[in-house]
Amino acid sequence: MVGFGGNRAWSSISTTLAPLLNHPDDDGDLAPAQCAAMLPRLEAIVGEGPQVADDPVLERRIDDTRQLIDVLNYCVDKGVPLDFC
Repeated sequence: MVGFGGNRAWSSISTTLAPLLNHPDDDGDLAPAQCAAMLPRLEAIVGEGPQVADDPVLERRIDDTRQLIDVLNYCVDKGVPLDFC
């Protein structure tokens, strides 16, 4: 992807996760509506992932995604943007 060493433009993909994937880590925010749109896909990813207790890296990624889901739910419930500052 453009910005990560590739040539493919972000506008060429269709995923509800695009606002998160194509967002600077240290600036701006995501609107509650964007957070709400991403939740089902993130929950599906966590649900689809293999539950491998002996793979600490995979377990960490699953835990990180669950924490992100919690934060997105908070933003949606409170009607506040997810702030990256």
